[in-house]
Amino acid sequence: MSSTPAAAAGSKSWYLPLLILLSGLGGLVAGVDYGIIAVALLYLDKTIPMTPAEQGFMVSIYVFGGVIASLVAGAMADFIGRRRMILTAGAMFVASILLIYVANGYVPLLVGRVLMGLSGGFVCVVIPLYMAECLPTEFRGRGTAAFQFLMTVGFLLSTIIGKHFADIHDKAVAAAAGDAAKIFAADEAAWRNIFLTAVVPGVLFIVAGLIVKESPRWLFRRKRSEEAAAVLRLSRSAEQTAVEMKEMTDRAAEGTTKEAGAPAHADSLFQRKYVVPFAIACVVLACTQATGINSIMSYGAKILQGAGLSEASAAENLQIVTAVNVVVTLIGALLVDKLGRKILLTVGTGGIVACLLSAGVIFNNFESKRVDVLAQVQAGLSADGKSLLVKVDEATLAKLEDGAPGQLSVAYKFEKNSKPAIATAFSNAADESARVLKIEQPSEKKWETDAAGNKVEVVRVTDAGKIEIKNASYGPIAEASTGKWITGLLCAFIGFFAIGPGVCVWLALTELMPTRIRSTGMSIAMVLNTGVQFLSALFFPIVVGSSGFHVMFFIWGGCTVLYFITAAFFMPETKGKTLEEIEDHFAGKKRA
Repeated sequence: MSSTPAAAAGSKSWYLPLLILLSGLGGLVAGVDYGIIAVALLYLDKTIPMTPAEQGFMVSIYVFGGVIASLVAGAMADFIGRRRMILTAGAMFVASILLIYVANGYVPLLVGRVLMGLSGGFVCVVIPLYMAECLPTEFRGRGTAAFQFLMTVGFLLSTIIGKHFADIHDKAVAAAAGDAAKIFAADEAAWRNIFLTAVVPGVLFIVAGLIVKESPRWLFRRKRSEEAAAVLRLSRSAEQTAVEMKEMTDRAAEGTTKEAGAPAHADSLFQRKYVVPFAIACVVLACTQATGINSIMSYGAKILQGAGLSEASAAENLQIVTAVNVVVTLIGALLVDKLGRKILLTVGTGGIVACLLSAGVIFNNFESKRVDVLAQVQAGLSADGKSLLVKVDEATLAKLEDGAPGQLSVAYKFEKNSKPAIATAFSNAADESARVLKIEQPSEKKWETDAAGNKVEVVRVTDAGKIEIKNASYGPIAEASTGKWITGLLCAFIGFFAIGPGVCVWLALTELMPTRIRSTGMSIAMVLNTGVQFLSALFFPIVVGSSGFHVMFFIWGGCTVLYFITAAFFMPETKGKTLEEIEDHFAGKKRA
């Protein structure tokens, strides 16, 4: 069955935008999936009883679900097909939202969070995989960049949704005039509606998934060549379809020849054409997280506070950094198919190195003057060791040069809670009560029903055990201009990330992986990516508490140097090449 160029162009006019829309919706779902819990948590823990440990587990279980999904997503996509995997991920996302919306206890909530993590992991594997196999070479970068761009929009959308329902909640609480039952209803409605709103992008994602066709390369591998060619013609000219079908046929013939006459080890997975692209993709995925991107976004307010900004100014400046991420990601999406992946990754990682090392130097300028005050801080522990009270002044801690104001930083954890934390206090705080560092047993507010059947708010202190102080340091506060410099560097950092790794990382993952190992290789690389993300977030408070922000920035900068070397000297340019041509590059074949 043939197709005229005019017919192909007519088909392309609707099918290509649909593919890019599906990719964007996948990113939107992943972004909302990841970000929605932060805004919902403000009200969630007021209505469903949870200990601090249970709350932490409920939040972090999402990552566990994502890791499990990453391990099996590739194999499942090979077994049931890319399109069915997309529909499965969308259905799981919608189901997780609805399950959380109707949850009346901790266990259903936890199940919903696991399901949400699984859906996010599936989306992050199958959408880049599907786009790499479906989009023409000249659109592949744009389509995958749409995934990253809409993911950043998903993060932003989560905050907008949260702000909208927060305003509604505040008005309802004010109208309740102290009525406990009405306040409880307002808290409950806030978090349930925040989650319910997230169903919309999930439903749109499913609808788009129902309209698109199966991946032509998956169809070809299942001996459904005519269907594969028909799908290719929806987004390519007849000539380009013929070229790609011939490439897939030649590749299949090579495999058949090897199976018939070559030694068993001839097509070993340890050949250069498999190992080298797999290794490059793994380095790119791992180093993307090792830039510190997620930790910087998660702990951004803490970083800016550490640079001398007030809590309000830190939160305000972090919004600027987030906005830069969205804007520059859009610019990167427009450039990725024009300039190419290699140049954007090289420029992006080079800029990231400069920003991270510069921030590290600025922090080191004043953090290096801090002194160890562990003994003085431990003297402020209560008799039972479950609370801490330390006055932040020179008499209690240490004398600073020129009588400069000081900052006390304490890294600690509770005996029954393995999660480390950082507490800070300043000697020049406007409120005198804030010049005392206090660490007390965590408390939780819960709504309970009294004997008369009324909802009453009860504050309960949770016994988290003794306080274990890991490190304590006291030193001069950063100068007033330091916060502005760090804000500028974080904006530059997020800009370089958005235009480089942000738009190229998913392309690198899908384009570099050879067809035979693409699904499995993507799963392994995604697990590595998630693992580095988890370790970076885990060790951030520990390293900062013991050594300061500058050490963390230097670690991230060092990891990104490896990223820059890989992008500049080992990663080939894949712009304008079919997946088969990229495979031939690593196999050492020269094409006519």
